[in-house]
Amino acid sequence: KFGIKMGHGNFSVISELILVGFSNYPQTEIPLFFLFSLVYLASLFGNTTVITLVILDFSLQTPMYIFLCHLAFLNIFFSTFVVPKMLFNFLASKKVISYNFCIAQTYITLFLESTECFLLAVMALDRYVAICYPLRYLLIMNWSVCAALALGAWTVGFFASVVPLYLTILPLCGPYVVDYIFCELPILLHMFCADTSLLETIMATGGAGTVLFPFLFIILSYLRLLVAVMTIDSIKGRKKAFSTCTSHLIAVIMYYGTGMIRYLRPKSLYSAEGDKLISVFYAVINPMLNPFIYSLRNKEMKEGMKKVMAFL
Repeated sequence: KFGIKMGHGNFSVISELILVGFSNYPQTEIPLFFLFSLVYLASLFGNTTVITLVILDFSLQTPMYIFLCHLAFLNIFFSTFVVPKMLFNFLASKKVISYNFCIAQTYITLFLESTECFLLAVMALDRYVAICYPLRYLLIMNWSVCAALALGAWTVGFFASVVPLYLTILPLCGPYVVDYIFCELPILLHMFCADTSLLETIMATGGAGTVLFPFLFIILSYLRLLVAVMTIDSIKGRKKAFSTCTSHLIAVIMYYGTGMIRYLRPKSLYSAEGDKLISVFYAVINPMLNPFIYSLRNKEMKEGMKKVMAFL
């Protein structure tokens, strides 16, 4: 039933697990398939458009848009590793996921979630330098610095998530049922056979480093930025300064807001179905919203789109 095969020496080898998803509500699966398909296609279109426009339009090759390209690529990577399997299971009579792909999802989602925290912190730093040091902005945020910051976000995200998980991951015990829409570490934590205290300690430490530290850095950056903006004499200047930060603030609130709702709420409010809805937001909806919040509605990106369309 759970895809368990007997290997050499009579030990069990897990080949697949039950992935529950929304199968408890079978009447919703077909509508959700079409809805999430549209959202996924919109996510691919929006994020791919951002990357394409920045590559083709030289005027958009500034630090802010370079970092947005990294975020867009991360959004594509994350949603592509999660959504297609979820869509397939909506239509499948057998709601399963292979063991290897489940473990791969666990590593990849943890890595990308950690990296996004650091990318958001890097983007907050970029906005801070742009507003507080406008005349020296391009000198400070030169190509070498941008490349180092972007590479640093990916590298630190990898070593803060994948490496600790690889060193401490444990074998799974039955029942091999994942009551979620994809495989993620907090869900698998309850399925590990051995004592998970070490892994939980590492998760808490890693969470402080990959989530709390970037979040505090973002808060401090914006507090310092707010002080700088309030010293601007003209109201028009203040509005312009705030407008450059609005998109980033919305993305930070959406990303960290869903995380806080999930991990910091009282146990009395825990709900498996509620967790699934939260995961849908940050794994499906958020990657679709990011390019429209950040880029596709601003003047520079619209001008870049017109240039590219005229060229084509």
